[in-house]
Amino acid sequence: MTMSATGMRAGGSSTGMTPSLNVGKSKAGYRPASLSNYTPEQMGLLQRLFSHVGPDSYTARLAGGDQSLFDEIEAPAMRQFQGLQGNISSRFSGMGNGARKSSGFQNTINQASSDFASDLQSQRMGLQRNAIRDLMEMSNQLLNQRPYENFMIKQEPSGWKQFATNIGANIGQAAGTLGGIYTGKQFGLTK
Repeated sequence: MTMSATGMRAGGSSTGMTPSLNVGKSKAGYRPASLSNYTPEQMGLLQRLFSHVGPDSYTARLAGGDQSLFDEIEAPAMRQFQGLQGNISSRFSGMGNGARKSSGFQNTINQASSDFASDLQSQRMGLQRNAIRDLMEMSNQLLNQRPYENFMIKQEPSGWKQFATNIGANIGQAAGTLGGIYTGKQFGLTK
Protein backbone atom coordinates (compact mmCIF):
# COMPACT_ATOMS: atom_id res chain seq x y z
CA MET A 1 0.00 0.00 0.00
CA THR A 2 1.19 3.46 -0.80
CA MET A 3 0.42 6.82 0.71
CA SER A 4 -1.33 9.47 -1.34
CA ALA A 5 -2.52 13.00 -0.64
CA THR A 6 -5.94 11.72 0.37
CA GLY A 7 -4.84 8.83 2.52
CA MET A 8 -3.47 5.34 2.16
CA ARG A 9 -4.13 3.90 -1.33
CA ALA A 10 -5.49 0.37 -1.37
CA GLY A 11 -4.39 -2.38 -3.71
CA GLY A 12 -6.88 -3.64 -6.25
CA SER A 13 -9.05 -1.80 -8.69
CA SER A 14 -12.73 -1.24 -9.25
CA THR A 15 -14.24 -2.20 -12.60
CA GLY A 16 -17.88 -2.25 -11.57
CA MET A 17 -20.46 0.45 -11.98
CA THR A 18 -20.80 1.23 -8.26
CA PRO A 19 -18.07 2.15 -5.82
CA SER A 20 -16.28 -0.98 -4.81
CA LEU A 21 -15.18 -0.98 -1.22
CA ASN A 22 -13.78 -4.47 -1.42
CA VAL A 23 -10.19 -3.36 -1.00
CA GLY A 24 -9.00 -6.13 1.24
CA LYS A 25 -8.65 -5.96 4.98
CA SER A 26 -8.63 -2.42 6.24
CA LYS A 27 -5.91 -1.40 8.62
CA ALA A 28 -6.93 -0.33 12.09
CA GLY A 29 -7.67 3.37 12.11
CA TYR A 30 -8.44 3.54 8.37
CA ARG A 31 -11.68 3.23 6.45
CA PRO A 32 -12.19 2.44 2.74
CA ALA A 33 -13.43 5.18 0.41
CA SER A 34 -13.71 5.80 -3.29
CA LEU A 35 -13.69 8.79 -5.59
CA SER A 36 -15.44 8.92 -8.97
CA ASN A 37 -13.18 9.54 -11.95
CA TYR A 38 -16.15 10.12 -14.28
CA THR A 39 -18.88 12.72 -14.63
CA PRO A 40 -22.47 11.44 -14.39
CA GLU A 41 -22.72 11.64 -18.20
CA GLN A 42 -19.56 9.56 -18.65
CA MET A 43 -20.83 7.04 -16.10
CA GLY A 44 -24.14 6.75 -17.99
CA LEU A 45 -22.26 6.12 -21.23
CA LEU A 46 -20.12 3.45 -19.58
CA GLN A 47 -23.20 1.72 -18.20
CA ARG A 48 -24.82 1.71 -21.65
CA LEU A 49 -21.65 0.25 -23.16
CA PHE A 50 -21.73 -2.61 -20.64
CA SER A 51 -25.15 -3.57 -22.00
CA HIS A 52 -23.48 -4.38 -25.36
CA VAL A 53 -21.46 -7.19 -23.77
CA GLY A 54 -24.25 -8.58 -21.57
CA PRO A 55 -25.62 -12.09 -22.17
CA ASP A 56 -28.75 -10.75 -23.92
CA SER A 57 -26.88 -8.35 -26.20
CA TYR A 58 -26.94 -8.79 -29.97
CA THR A 59 -23.19 -9.48 -30.02
CA ALA A 60 -23.39 -12.07 -27.24
CA ARG A 61 -26.31 -13.80 -28.95
CA LEU A 62 -24.34 -13.97 -32.20
CA ALA A 63 -21.25 -15.23 -30.40
CA GLY A 64 -23.32 -17.91 -28.67
CA GLY A 65 -24.90 -19.12 -31.91
CA ASP A 66 -28.47 -18.12 -30.97
CA GLN A 67 -30.62 -19.98 -33.53
CA SER A 68 -33.53 -17.52 -33.37
CA LEU A 69 -31.17 -14.63 -34.17
CA PHE A 70 -29.65 -16.52 -37.11
CA ASP A 71 -33.18 -17.30 -38.34
CA GLU A 72 -33.89 -13.54 -38.37
CA ILE A 73 -30.63 -12.75 -40.15
CA GLU A 74 -31.05 -15.55 -42.71
CA ALA A 75 -34.73 -14.91 -43.51
CA PRO A 76 -34.00 -12.59 -46.49
CA ALA A 77 -31.50 -15.11 -47.91
CA MET A 78 -34.06 -17.91 -47.55
CA ARG A 79 -36.64 -15.85 -49.48
CA GLN A 80 -34.04 -15.13 -52.16
CA PHE A 81 -33.20 -18.85 -52.40
CA GLN A 82 -36.88 -19.76 -52.76
CA GLY A 83 -37.03 -17.30 -55.65
CA LEU A 84 -33.97 -18.97 -57.20
CA GLN A 85 -35.67 -22.37 -56.91
CA GLY A 86 -38.74 -20.94 -58.66
CA ASN A 87 -36.56 -19.61 -61.48
CA ILE A 88 -34.90 -23.02 -61.93
CA SER A 89 -38.32 -24.71 -62.00
CA SER A 90 -39.59 -22.22 -64.57
CA ARG A 91 -36.52 -22.74 -66.75
CA PHE A 92 -36.98 -26.52 -66.75
CA SER A 93 -40.76 -26.20 -67.26
CA GLY A 94 -40.04 -24.21 -70.42
CA MET A 95 -38.03 -27.16 -71.82
CA GLY A 96 -41.11 -29.24 -72.30
CA ASN A 97 -42.97 -32.18 -70.80
CA GLY A 98 -41.16 -34.12 -68.13
CA ALA A 99 -38.15 -31.79 -67.87
CA ARG A 100 -38.92 -31.10 -64.21
CA LYS A 101 -38.89 -34.86 -63.56
CA SER A 102 -35.51 -35.30 -65.20
CA SER A 103 -32.26 -36.01 -63.40
CA GLY A 104 -30.90 -32.72 -64.80
CA PHE A 105 -33.55 -30.79 -62.89
CA GLN A 106 -32.94 -32.78 -59.70
CA ASN A 107 -29.18 -32.31 -60.02
CA THR A 108 -29.54 -28.55 -60.56
CA ILE A 109 -31.88 -28.13 -57.56
CA ASN A 110 -29.67 -30.34 -55.37
CA GLN A 111 -26.51 -28.43 -56.38
CA ALA A 112 -28.19 -25.06 -55.75
CA SER A 113 -29.41 -26.27 -52.32
CA SER A 114 -25.97 -27.61 -51.43
CA ASP A 115 -24.24 -24.37 -52.50
CA PHE A 116 -26.78 -22.30 -50.58
CA ALA A 117 -26.40 -24.37 -47.39
CA SER A 118 -22.61 -24.23 -47.65
CA ASP A 119 -22.59 -20.44 -48.17
CA LEU A 120 -25.08 -19.95 -45.34
CA GLN A 121 -22.97 -22.06 -42.95
CA SER A 122 -19.83 -20.17 -43.94
CA GLN A 123 -21.55 -16.83 -43.34
CA ARG A 124 -22.90 -18.04 -40.00
CA MET A 125 -19.45 -19.18 -38.83
CA GLY A 126 -17.92 -15.86 -39.91
CA LEU A 127 -20.57 -13.86 -38.06
CA GLN A 128 -20.09 -15.96 -34.93
CA ARG A 129 -16.28 -15.71 -35.06
CA ASN A 130 -16.42 -11.91 -35.55
CA ALA A 131 -18.95 -11.57 -32.73
CA ILE A 132 -16.69 -13.53 -30.34
CA ARG A 133 -13.73 -11.31 -31.28
CA ASP A 134 -15.82 -8.13 -30.90
CA LEU A 135 -17.18 -9.31 -27.56
CA MET A 136 -13.67 -9.99 -26.24
CA GLU A 137 -12.34 -6.62 -27.44
CA MET A 138 -15.27 -4.67 -26.00
CA SER A 139 -15.06 -6.56 -22.70
CA ASN A 140 -11.32 -5.90 -22.39
CA GLN A 141 -11.77 -2.21 -23.14
CA LEU A 142 -14.60 -1.87 -20.63
CA LEU A 143 -12.85 -3.85 -17.91
CA ASN A 144 -9.77 -1.64 -18.21
CA GLN A 145 -11.80 1.44 -17.33
CA ARG A 146 -11.36 2.90 -13.85
CA PRO A 147 -14.60 4.70 -13.01
CA TYR A 148 -13.60 4.86 -9.34
CA GLU A 149 -10.36 5.27 -7.44
CA ASN A 150 -10.35 3.27 -4.20
CA PHE A 151 -8.24 4.34 -1.25
CA MET A 152 -8.07 4.27 2.55
CA ILE A 153 -8.70 7.33 4.74
CA LYS A 154 -7.29 7.75 8.22
CA GLN A 155 -10.23 7.59 10.53
CA GLU A 156 -10.51 10.40 13.06
CA PRO A 157 -11.78 9.28 16.45
CA SER A 158 -15.38 10.14 17.30
CA GLY A 159 -16.11 13.15 19.52
CA TRP A 160 -16.56 11.09 22.69
CA LYS A 161 -13.53 8.96 21.98
CA GLN A 162 -11.43 12.10 21.39
CA PHE A 163 -12.84 13.67 24.58
CA ALA A 164 -12.01 10.55 26.61
CA THR A 165 -8.51 10.44 25.12
CA ASN A 166 -7.94 14.10 26.00
CA ILE A 167 -9.27 13.61 29.55
CA GLY A 168 -7.05 10.57 30.00
CA ALA A 169 -4.01 12.46 28.74
CA ASN A 170 -4.77 15.44 30.98
CA ILE A 171 -5.30 13.23 34.02
CA GLY A 172 -2.05 11.41 33.26
CA GLN A 173 -0.21 14.70 32.86
CA ALA A 174 -1.69 16.08 36.09
CA ALA A 175 -0.80 12.91 37.98
CA GLY A 176 2.74 13.07 36.65
CA THR A 177 3.05 16.71 37.66
CA LEU A 178 1.67 16.06 41.12
CA GLY A 179 3.89 13.02 41.50
CA GLY A 180 6.89 15.09 40.48
CA ILE A 181 6.00 17.81 42.98
CA TYR A 182 5.47 15.26 45.76
CA THR A 183 8.71 13.42 44.95
CA GLY A 184 10.60 16.71 44.74
CA LYS A 185 9.31 17.81 48.20
CA GLN A 186 10.05 14.43 49.67
CA PHE A 187 13.66 14.60 48.64
CA GLY A 188 13.96 18.29 49.31
CA LEU A 189 14.33 19.26 45.71
CA THR A 190 11.40 21.67 45.80
CA LYS A 191 10.08 23.92 48.50
